[in-house]
Formats: sequence, C-alpha cells, structure tokens
Amino acid sequence: MSSQNNSVDMEILKEFQTESKNLIEELISILEKCEGDFSQAKSLETYGQTVDRIMGGAKSLGLEMNPGSVLHKIGDFTALCKAVSYKASQITDNPQFYEICVAFLLDATETLADMIDKFFETTAENFKDLFSQTFLDRLKWISAQFGSGYRSTVATPKDKSDKLSQNEIDDLLKKLGLV
Repeated sequence: MSSQNNSVDMEILKEFQTESKNLIEELISILEKCEGDFSQAKSLETYGQTVDRIMGGAKSLGLEMNPGSVLHKIGDFTALCKAVSYKASQITDNPQFYEICVAFLLDATETLADMIDKFFETTAENFKDLFSQTFLDRLKWISAQFGSGYRSTVATPKDKSDKLSQNEIDDLLKKLGLV
C-alpha cells in the first residue's frame, strides 16, 4: 500500500481491515460447517454473500486508489471466491467435487486472511507472491468442472448463462497480476 496513491483516510482503511478480519472469521466458520457435510452445500451461498461484503468494501475504497492497487486486487480475488462459492452451493450430485470446492475455498480464505493481515505492507507488485501455482491450477480446474447450469450469483439468470467463463477467470487473474 505504501507505494500507491493513497487518498483514502488511514482510519477508514484500518476499519476496512478490522471488519474484513471479522468477516473472514465468519467465512472460516461457514466452511468448517460445510467441510465433510454435503448436506451443507446451500451454506456456501452464505459464504458468497459474506465474501461479497469484503469485495464491496475493497471496490468502494479502491475507487479512491490507483487502478491495480491492493484494494482492487482484493476486490478481484474476492469476486473469484464469491463465484466459486455460489457455484459450489448448487452441487447436488457430486460430494467429492463439493469437498474439493470447500477445500479450495478454505485455502482461498486463508490467502484472503493473509492479504488482509498484510494489507498495509503488501504492494501491488508483490501481491502475486501470495499465490502458489498449485492454487492457480486448482482454480482453473474447478472452474472447468462447472457446467453451464451453474450460476455465479444468488439470483437466477433470466435468459443468459451466468457462468464465470474461463476468459473471465483469466481476465481476473491478469488483473491480479498472476498470469
């Protein structure tokens, strides 16, 4: 953050960090309840709604920052978490894939916690150091497993597919500086 144009009040950024840490605790609690219990799949919608709150805060505060700031990157990363969680909440016939998604979201949430913990020390340039190639490969694999019948939002799409396409994932990964 130190190398960015920072016109956002430091106190507001600290509040964002504190609130995000509280929300991350909620996210971990949701995932722990889901882990190993396929009947909890719908709870992943709650995860998506909760991570959306972090995404909204990051994107709103990011409006005052240079494009590509850590806040923008947190917003983009949480958008990926949100999409995976909403899609995984719709899995009805594949407990193994559900477990893979929950495990991925646990890893992603731990990464998000690192982002938030290191919020004031992380720069956009070293942001990609928070991700392993294995994590990125798992994200691409998971995305490829979802068919067109899976939506990436809570609302049911009208006439078009609301699938987070591989191109959209690649675009988010580029914005994150990961490809």
